[in-house]
Amino acid sequence: MSDGTIQEQVTIPAEMAGWRLDRALAALLPTYSRERLKALISSGQVTSGGQLSRDPSAKAKEGASFSISVPPPAVAHNEAQDIPIEIVFEDDHLLVVDKPAGMVVHPAAGNYDGTMVNALLHHCHGRLSGIGGVARPGIVHRIDKDTSGLLVVAKTDPAHEGLAAQFAKHSIERRYAAIVAGLPKTGSGTVDANLARSSTDRKKIAIVSVGRGKRAVTHWRLVETLKQAALMECQLETGRTHQVRVHMASIGHPLLGDPVYGRSRSEHREVLKRLEFARQALHAARLGFVHPITGGTLTFDSPIPSDMQQLLSYLRVS
Repeated sequence: MSDGTIQEQVTIPAEMAGWRLDRALAALLPTYSRERLKALISSGQVTSGGQLSRDPSAKAKEGASFSISVPPPAVAHNEAQDIPIEIVFEDDHLLVVDKPAGMVVHPAAGNYDGTMVNALLHHCHGRLSGIGGVARPGIVHRIDKDTSGLLVVAKTDPAHEGLAAQFAKHSIERRYAAIVAGLPKTGSGTVDANLARSSTDRKKIAIVSVGRGKRAVTHWRLVETLKQAALMECQLETGRTHQVRVHMASIGHPLLGDPVYGRSRSEHREVLKRLEFARQALHAARLGFVHPITGGTLTFDSPIPSDMQQLLSYLRVS
């Protein structure tokens, strides 16, 4: 097609009758990963007999014909932009980026350029996985705009699919450095509390009762005692939106500088103002995973950035 969309046509053979639709299409179209086809089905890009097929788990029927529209992995807002980014690892399948605080991961309302995706499209010459959809090429997971640190990006669909499976199994190692208010009474602990969108403010995440939302588990460890504050290492067993920020606030230790879930003590407010520290004190310091193509174990560490180091210096007990 003139806009770059590819049209694929397949017919379900007898031996695939009863298979999930996404599995059958993936077998018939080996150029595309099962996750990519699942996303295409869910987004209304697959039809059969003139009717949309939106359920990836629907049972395939012998002789059924399907038309699949595969759009190019780009949108008007996703323009390649020459923005400096720190690449700590890269091969033909994926790359690991050390994101600075203040950078949005992908374009969205209010942030249509200047994002990590814009920078990645320039760096990778447009070669990024399309599983995340045209708005989020290559993006397997995210960290908040005002959180710094490591994240992995997929260049190819097979790499994306393999990484997504590891995130789903919670086998990815993710450790954060967090500067929190107050002094914990013990040296370590675990917060196991389900999270969901707040019913009163859709921009916030809230702890909800068991059976609601999604299970979220954070293991924390005291690293250093500070002036009415502490440096903690938070290891994610799950990876939910705002997980560390909400969980730490729930046990009485909100992140310093957090404008949503924290209320700083007066002495901390003075330090934050003096340093012009205007973000949550959170850094994705370690990322470990199995390479989805080579099978090798990869682990990356990112030092605490200068703004958090300066904050630590002010808060250290002399």
